[in-house]
Amino acid sequence: MCVVPELTATEIAHAVNTGATTAVEQVSAALARLASVEPALCAFAEVFGSAVDDAAAVDRRVRSSPLPFAGVPIAVKRGERRAHRERLTALGCVPIGLTTTPDGTTPWQTWGRNARGVTRNPWHPDRTPGGSSAGSAVAVASGVVPLATGVDGAGSIRIPAAWCGVLGLKTTSAERSAVGVFVRHPDDLALYLACREPAPVRAAWSPDLGFASVDPDQIAVAHRAALALHPRPADLVLADPADDWFAGRCGPNPALDAFFETTDLLLTPCTPGPPHGHDGPGTRMNTSLTWAFNLSGHPAVSIPAGFSDGLPVGLQAVARHGREADLVTAARLVAAPRD
Repeated sequence: MCVVPELTATEIAHAVNTGATTAVEQVSAALARLASVEPALCAFAEVFGSAVDDAAAVDRRVRSSPLPFAGVPIAVKRGERRAHRERLTALGCVPIGLTTTPDGTTPWQTWGRNARGVTRNPWHPDRTPGGSSAGSAVAVASGVVPLATGVDGAGSIRIPAAWCGVLGLKTTSAERSAVGVFVRHPDDLALYLACREPAPVRAAWSPDLGFASVDPDQIAVAHRAALALHPRPADLVLADPADDWFAGRCGPNPALDAFFETTDLLLTPCTPGPPHGHDGPGTRMNTSLTWAFNLSGHPAVSIPAGFSDGLPVGLQAVARHGREADLVTAARLVAAPRD
């Protein structure tokens, strides 16, 4: 029982942002699709009477600036974290209802009745759609909405996605349960991920890498900026890399490899001192905090940290191999206003 809409979430947002359609039109169409499959599929526990008015509010918002999910009708899993729904609403999504979850007679909740009956698999109504995000998977698989939210504690997104033939994503989480979404098209998954808040990163602070001589003011300014990432003290002592650098000895650094097994970012001052005059640096190596990572191959970025005596100070963030994205996260967090 499928009534797949013509547009993906990405296409709907583009059409609403460019004026080719409106959020009200898209939400009204989704509500009509919902009415055509309910109550047969029993995917929705509640339909929001405010959905069309909420869509009209989105139409007013896009007159000022585009929204990533402008006018996209979505379904929301009953009982999920409110912050997830609010985040999607802020991006332009319009929730049209809460989806069903099986009450279940086993702890796993991959099947069972709910208060409205049995939620049915749209491909084979006498089979379960899985759970516990049953209604959300059915809402997407049946074409009512292009995106629905879920929560996955042991497969609660992935199992119904598999049994309903849609994409189901469980996101990174430090807890057992993680939020995620159901979609039909990979482009919609990419858009959802692009709009998510950066995942938390584990950071550690070292004022000197265990060997460098660094001015106290450079340490103080860089450390204040580093606090945006809530770093722990780094238990890291590197050997001065000067000899290896001049000898061209590149390759793995066992101390750094062990460090990055439990940490995403190493934070240090970027330079041991301020900019020197045109007569040169004297005996101090300006590269003392940076060149170890040329030898090890780790990506690194210098982030503006503040000023000392009217001169800029840089905070260096070093990431695991291939994790340049964590450096962008660090830069955004440091640049964000703080109380």
